[in-house]
Amino acid sequence: MTIVVEFPPGDPGSPPHRHPGPAFGLVLEGEMIFELEGEPARVVRAGEAFWEPGGDVIHYQDGNNRDDIPVRYTVTMLCEPGRPMLVIVDDDELARRQDRRAPYTR
Repeated sequence: MTIVVEFPPGDPGSPPHRHPGPAFGLVLEGEMIFELEGEPARVVRAGEAFWEPGGDVIHYQDGNNRDDIPVRYTVTMLCEPGRPMLVIVDDDELARRQDRRAPYTR
């Protein structure tokens, strides 16, 4: 599945979630704040690519890094037919796995 995602200025994006399979993307406009479990948050700018392995890894952030312009990116996700592409991670699981989240530095 390939989709285009757009978030207005300052939008935090999707809540923490995971994908059943790998995802590959490209930022088309603006800047995305991108954070996967075990990695520090980073900014992905227009023209830059990102990927995540999917499976058990939590995707913490995918929102707009800027308050003045929108962000738009395309992402291709691979998954099993009939399974949801995005599964929200509940607060209990986030608390249990807090030690796997990299410290945030900006």
